[in-house]
Amino acid sequence: MFAEIAFLLYLGHLLADYPFQTDHQAAHKAGCGRTGWAANITHAATHVLTCTLLLAIGSVLLGWQLPLLPAVVAVLWIGGTHGFIDRRWPVAAWMRIARQSGWAAHGGAAHVDQTAHVLALTLAALFLAA
Repeated sequence: MFAEIAFLLYLGHLLADYPFQTDHQAAHKAGCGRTGWAANITHAATHVLTCTLLLAIGSVLLGWQLPLLPAVVAVLWIGGTHGFIDRRWPVAAWMRIARQSGWAAHGGAAHVDQTAHVLALTLAALFLAA
C-alpha cells in the first residue's frame, strides 16, 4: 500500500506544483507581506486539496480503509511542509550550510526544493501505510 500512496501523493505534488500553480503564486509565494503569504497559503492549499482528492480516489478504487484522522494529518503535513519549503529561505539556508553556493548559483536550489518536497511526501506516505 505504501507504493500506491506514495505514487498518488507524488502525482498530487506534481499537479499542484506545475499545472495547478498560478503565475501569481509562483512569483509571490516566497514574498513578505499579505501578498506573499496569500500566494503561499493558496498554493499549499492546492497541494492539500489535490492530495486529498487523489487519496480519496485511491481509497475508492483500490479498497483502502485509510483512517480519517491520520489521512487529515498527512495532507495537512504536506500542505504545511510545502508552504514552509516554498518560503525559499529554508532551501537557501540548507545550501549555505551544505556549502553548495556554487550549485545554488547555477539552478541547484530547484533540485533541493523538490527533494525536500519528496521527502515530506514520503514521510506522509510512510505514516499512512504504517
